[in-house]
Amino acid sequence: MRFRWIAFLFVLTLCWLAAIAQGPSVPARPGASIPTLFIVGDSTAHVAPDPSLGDKQRVGWGTPFPAYFDPAKIRVVNAAAAGRSSRTFMTEGKWDAVVQQLHPGDCVLINFGHNDPGEIGTGKDRGSLPGIGDDSRDITKADGSHETVHTFGWYLRKYVADTRAKGATPILISVTPRNIWSEGKVEMGLGHFREWTAEVAREEHVPYVDLTQIVARQYQKLGPEKVGAFFPLDHTHTDAAGAELNAASVVAGLKDLPGKPLDPFLSAKGRAVVQASEMSMKLPANPALPTLWIIGDSTVRNGQGDGANGQWGWGDEIAPYFNAHKLNVVNRALGGTSSRTYYDSHWPNVLAIIHRGDFVLMQFGHNDNGALDGPFRYRATLPGDGDDSRLVDDPNTGQQETVHSYGWYLRQMIEQARQRGATPIVLSLIPRKIWDGNHIHREQYVEWARQAAQQDHALFVNLNEIIAEQYEQMGPAAVERMFADPHTHTSLTGAQLNAKCVIAGLRGLGHDSLKKYLSAEAHSITPFRERRPLPH
Repeated sequence: MRFRWIAFLFVLTLCWLAAIAQGPSVPARPGASIPTLFIVGDSTAHVAPDPSLGDKQRVGWGTPFPAYFDPAKIRVVNAAAAGRSSRTFMTEGKWDAVVQQLHPGDCVLINFGHNDPGEIGTGKDRGSLPGIGDDSRDITKADGSHETVHTFGWYLRKYVADTRAKGATPILISVTPRNIWSEGKVEMGLGHFREWTAEVAREEHVPYVDLTQIVARQYQKLGPEKVGAFFPLDHTHTDAAGAELNAASVVAGLKDLPGKPLDPFLSAKGRAVVQASEMSMKLPANPALPTLWIIGDSTVRNGQGDGANGQWGWGDEIAPYFNAHKLNVVNRALGGTSSRTYYDSHWPNVLAIIHRGDFVLMQFGHNDNGALDGPFRYRATLPGDGDDSRLVDDPNTGQQETVHSYGWYLRQMIEQARQRGATPIVLSLIPRKIWDGNHIHREQYVEWARQAAQQDHALFVNLNEIIAEQYEQMGPAAVERMFADPHTHTSLTGAQLNAKCVIAGLRGLGHDSLKKYLSAEAHSITPFRERRPLPH
């Protein structure tokens, strides 16, 4: 009898070990006509329980993740497998099992990187080639079979292409941060895997969740000691509490995606998660004072306002020109937004905390161009200032959206700010470093912004003209150091110049109640009054 029990336990252990080696299987699709949300990745998303570890279990973020979604509306399948890289998840057939289950309307979260730096052709043999190019390497495996190994980016593009071929939506997710600290900062991105994932997302026009940054930002606030408690066994795998933080962070990132494709499927728990862009947004330092709210795109606030990639927006450089004892200055601009996407997704959160006596500076236009059937259709607006609109299909949700003109979105924010008792001030977009002979190119969005302001009797500052005249006086050689990319995003020096130009424009307004809040430094800036019509 005792021998039979020992044999039974031995067989049970072998089955358990085999299950770990194989990873989770993809369950058969039920007959219900609801979409499925698949997770593909490594052990940071899914790891099987290990009875020998007791309470110190490794838990992937995909385990608590389904609770953030309504099971009556969407099915969540965690197909991630421990120990797999972007390469081996594919070569071992695990990806094929997911593809066979994919249907139009489904969604796939793709989260790899932790195992891709591994060995190739020896040892665990799970590494991919570095980078996102098309280089490859032919190897002979231990079993004598041959394989062509590709780059990390090649595999990501394959996941994307296969998903789209089935009518489903791919979403790329950067690697989860490890519990590795240096000089008080948590590791960001596991070498280059974070940036490679982001680059593939940009090239393929794929929705992207920067999980690395969202989680790392929270780790920084918690500090090494508290974060260390999430990692009881090693620096890569979290416990249940850490997995919960990571799962909520994925949801926060998904809620920030253009068009919010997964918002309709969230449970009450999911709806309660604060979207990622709001986590880093500032609040007024002194609620008793009026606040100057600044909204716009990455030319106003790039990244977290930290000069990512050497690119700085003018919004954070304007604060020294106001008396902090009289006025709060809060930069709520967000990179990548157009007047449409900001109005739809972020403006409601700002509007809810605007009070009577506040001010709203708004500058949009850089992301409003583009075709409504092109790769950036999710943020494009109709040209002009009119009331025309167009009904478009959202390829992510299958729903329709009414898209309005650039000026229409500005007018909504003007009117709604005024209804809250705030003073709206429209700024034309900063100019790009594009020369027409000896002159900086002026864009039509300047006139549309002016018309929207005039139509709703709002204050208007032609920031485009103020800066363009400065550039023309400086000349092309001097203007070069004002930019951190070919023609759109400014360096810190350029952002500081633009902030001065904003103040010059505000000082040039005939009636502007913001003037009484200016600092002594601001009064040394010469007011700008538009002296000539815009060239056409």
